[in-house]
Amino acid sequence: MQSRPLHVPALLLLGGALLSACASGCQVSMGGQTLPSAYYLRDDLQYFPAGPEFKLSNQARAIEEYKLRQQGLAELPAQ
Repeated sequence: MQSRPLHVPALLLLGGALLSACASGCQVSMGGQTLPSAYYLRDDLQYFPAGPEFKLSNQARAIEEYKLRQQGLAELPAQ
């Protein structure tokens, strides 16, 4: 019975690791910069518009509308 040389499994393991590294995109940090994955051109982008500076603006607006409605000075806003 003939045995395989020891370097064949090591080469297969190295080849598998190299293939998996090339097949997956990952972020890398180099010199303090976070670099994108290799597939960043095909990623779907998400845009989050800047919100108001006052974080409770919806609540403040709702309270003002409530106060005006209670006084009978405003009608319901059209949405």
